[in-house]
Amino acid sequence: MKFKMEAALLVVAIALFAVAVMFYSYQSSVAEDLVVSQSTPFPYRGVAFLFLGVGSVSMVTASISYSKKTKGAIA
Repeated sequence: MKFKMEAALLVVAIALFAVAVMFYSYQSSVAEDLVVSQSTPFPYRGVAFLFLGVGSVSMVTASISYSKKTKGAIA
């Protein structure tokens, strides 16, 4: 994998982590709870975990690719 692709994957991972934090910390108001009728005050927690998972996978992919490349360059 090229360095630009690895860097892009890391940037995407950081962006997804930032979006996940916003979704995870969103707290609905009382009026929205009555309309949605969910028992949790954090309705987008599942979406946050999805973004967190995709960001983690892209970060691990980029770091494995980079470590393989540098390992070959050192030896």
